[in-house]
Amino acid sequence: MSRGKVNLILLVLLLAAAAVTWSLRRDPTQPNFVFLPEMYYSIPFDAQAASPNFADGAAARVSVKGAIPRGFLPLPYETTDADAIRAGNELWNPFSQDSVRDAERGMEVFRTFCQPCHGAAGSGDGTITRYGFPPPPSLTSPAILAQKDGQIFHTITFGKRNMPSLASQISRDDRWRALLHVRSLQATAMKQQASAPKQQSATQTQ
Repeated sequence: MSRGKVNLILLVLLLAAAAVTWSLRRDPTQPNFVFLPEMYYSIPFDAQAASPNFADGAAARVSVKGAIPRGFLPLPYETTDADAIRAGNELWNPFSQDSVRDAERGMEVFRTFCQPCHGAAGSGDGTITRYGFPPPPSLTSPAILAQKDGQIFHTITFGKRNMPSLASQISRDDRWRALLHVRSLQATAMKQQASAPKQQSATQTQ
């Protein structure tokens, strides 16, 4: 096919496209054509819209009294020392140090939410203590070492003294995972304390 014929065919196609475009030009006085109307028109009611399905005419409904959102089972405890001890006797950590994934997640949660107050080693020397905030107790102290997992979880959930509740910031599972890292810090501190007398004895005999 010669170049002239090719150019002629292209010109005809161009003119045809121009004619179709002109014939289908949008009329600003008319609504657009709705393609796939099932996707264009919302099946559910919009927020705050009226609804004929209920006597009060409101589409937005109040949750049934006593309803529990999925994943948010209530904890039957109060913000008291007695309930903290009870939680220690009734709750246990569903996650294990043997899970590398959970341990790493716990470390991440601790560094984000706990380390600013408690410090990297849990000694109570976090960043906020440099600006006048009362230092929290050391997580490696004998008093906290003696606490059961459920009791520490209760403190994270409900708060205690200067420590606020972190339940709205940390999910329940992540609170347990953060506790894995607390136990890891405690184990490290205990090993260091156990080796300290040996190091001192070795220094004195030299």
